Amino acid sequence: MNQSVSASWSSLGTTSSATTVSAENLSNLDLVLQCQAGNRPDKAAFAELLRRHQSHVEKVLYHLAPDWHDRSDLTQEVWIRVYRNIKRLNEPIKFRGWLSRIATNLFYDELRKRKRNNLPLSLDTRLTVEDGEMDWEIASDMPGPDEDLTTREFYDQLQLAIADLPEVFRTTIVLREIQGMAYEEIAEMTGVSLGTVKSRIARARLRLQSQLQRYLDGN
Repeated sequence: MNQSVSASWSSLGTTSSATTVSAENLSNLDLVLQCQAGNRPDKAAFAELLRRHQSHVEKVLYHLAPDWHDRSDLTQEVWIRVYRNIKRLNEPIKFRGWLSRIATNLFYDELRKRKRNNLPLSLDTRLTVEDGEMDWEIASDMPGPDEDLTTREFYDQLQLAIADLPEVFRTTIVLREIQGMAYEEIAEMTGVSLGTVKSRIARARLRLQSQLQRYLDGN
């Protein structure tokens, strides 16, 4: 966990007087409901949500922007947005997905700022490859210590291959394969056509397949 983010939010204070059960003993749903109950999010409940989901936010931002050195600042901003808007979450059971969307939207806000004066890469040309023919399962969690060396090495190569993709490819494949968003959602979020989304995903998969195949052939 990013210690600076954790420390800053821990300084919000201790649990409110309305809290009768220790926050760490509550479910995620109960923590969200507790944060929505008062005029402001319950401090202890919010701090516990941060503790549980901090690594998820860091992972989402890492996949989207592996070469950005200010991801910790973005992580802090994600939790500021969560704190300000958690009462607007209509389906508390879907907190983790909502959190992913906040992180992704923040990334896109920042990306637009950085790319405002740059020419966008045009990827509107469609491919003949059918999207459904190539199913990629990109793991969203680091392998555990019980997994063998080969698995860990392959995962490391996959992460390098994703990071090496052009930014628009990388973003789209992360939204689809890691965050599980529908094509239509990705099109709406990124502001491109559905055909462009499918084209980018197909191209990203082809590039990943090619790069990983070279790694496998070399073993």
